[in-house]
Amino acid sequence: MGLDKTVASAAEAVADIPDGASLAVGGFGLCGIPGTLIDALWQRGTGGLRVVSNNCGVDDWGLGLLLAAGQITRMTSSYVGENKEFARQYLSGELEVELVPQGTLAERLRAGGAGIPAFYTPAGTGTQVGEGGLPWRYAGDGSVAVASPPKETREFGGRPHLLEEGITTDFALVRATIGDRHGNLVFRSSARNFNPLAAMAGRITIAEVDHLVEPGELDPDEVHLPGIFVQRVVRVAPGDPAAERRIERRTVRQEGAA
Repeated sequence: MGLDKTVASAAEAVADIPDGASLAVGGFGLCGIPGTLIDALWQRGTGGLRVVSNNCGVDDWGLGLLLAAGQITRMTSSYVGENKEFARQYLSGELEVELVPQGTLAERLRAGGAGIPAFYTPAGTGTQVGEGGLPWRYAGDGSVAVASPPKETREFGGRPHLLEEGITTDFALVRATIGDRHGNLVFRSSARNFNPLAAMAGRITIAEVDHLVEPGELDPDEVHLPGIFVQRVVRVAPGDPAAERRIERRTVRQEGAA
């Protein structure tokens, strides 16, 4: 294949993701999620997944599909408020959850991708994030079965900082608007969100793209993520329902309103 990283289908791209794999998944809410790749994993039935993503989709879309099917056992996220099934599984002890401040999560992914094992940040000092005790997993009777450990603290400039570890995962799933056969990616507006960071963190990164172009067609200054971080590229088929861009909370003006 040389430098041509394209694969024929999403199903082929995720075929070697095993049960129990760790995944970094791009997206923020439903914006920029790799829906086609998620759907392929859902169809395949791959289970025991340990997922790192800003959130877990909604009840019937995105990562919410894998969650509802019982394919996710652990989530590392910063926000989980739009998914009732997520709350149910977490509170009933079916799902382990590590909640991380959003900026810290972004930097942990970036650090992992850059080969930085850990870093200090003031975010979370003076809270259970640093002191430990956040429920990671509940028992069936509602007690805390697994709690977060305390983090190492060090003072810089008179302020306490927590030691946070970089995140690397077995695989990463991301979505871009344009990609070339070498894996160079361009993201559209806010869909950029966590996608470049998730891509950096994955040892094997799979990108679904809306538009596939030939090498050399992208201006190097337009590239948001270089192909060194991407191992596989899949073009989203036009009209693929799994790639639909849904809106989490659609708010429209009432007819006749001023």
